[in-house]
Amino acid sequence: MAETNPDLRPPVSGATRLAAVIGDPVRHSLSPALLNAAFAATGMDWTFVALEVAAGNTARAIDGLRTLGLAGLSVTMPHKGAVASLVDRCDETAEQLAAVNCVAVQDGDLVGHNTDGDGFIDGLVRDAGRDAVRGTAVVLGAGGAARAITQALGKSGAAEVLVANRTPDRAEEAALLAGSAGRAIPMAKTVDAVRSANLVVNATPVGMGVDPNPSGPTPINPDLLQVGQVVVDLVYHPLETSWLVEVRRRGVEAYGGLSMLVFQAARAFSLWTGREAPVEAMEIAARAALASRPSI
Repeated sequence: MAETNPDLRPPVSGATRLAAVIGDPVRHSLSPALLNAAFAATGMDWTFVALEVAAGNTARAIDGLRTLGLAGLSVTMPHKGAVASLVDRCDETAEQLAAVNCVAVQDGDLVGHNTDGDGFIDGLVRDAGRDAVRGTAVVLGAGGAARAITQALGKSGAAEVLVANRTPDRAEEAALLAGSAGRAIPMAKTVDAVRSANLVVNATPVGMGVDPNPSGPTPINPDLLQVGQVVVDLVYHPLETSWLVEVRRRGVEAYGGLSMLVFQAARAFSLWTGREAPVEAMEIAARAALASRPSI
């Protein structure tokens, strides 16, 4: 059988460039699978590793990035907020979010970026088309991913971005990121909002790591959704949550969170290398890595 993902990189040597992800915990990260697949497919002499950095040691990690000359850095919890205050500057998106998930080296400076929201839009457009971004969107949740998506939907032309969260203050803060299109809604109004939305996004962890089954947890009643809407569940492990299964059973167009994961990493790859990311190779690697993981 022909090799489907040949590693075109030269052997590791003193010239090999190193990039990494920091987090705590970080052993579960799919970033090494995604980025090493990208370097392998493009034949770039780069390699990517995961580095566990405990909370409170973020500044030391950034000092290490400078000292060791890493070529790029991905950032996951709990370091996104701290890194935003430690880099030399942030781009507009990361500055507004006060969170960095990607650090690139530009003219000797460390520049913080946040590729989550744009990665979500890239994936949504690839999966469902540009029209899915327009109209009214409901975002369930107000955590880091929800904030990035709310901001990106506002920038991308959504007519209205409604944020629902159990903590009203957090919903208000997230909605502000969408500019004039953003509005927080109380949980009691979520049913009506979801019924009339063009796009519904689950940005909560409900269903993560759980085998899908008809009685599994769902972020919102799937009976509220209807044909003509687009639904995205940001959970990507499992690839199909019980909510996605039930939504699709009702004939509604629905997607999991893998596309956002792949495309946010693809944007990081391009920021570091200046090259277009091999998205297909990255997605194949992500699916293979997820297939080897047990559910809870």
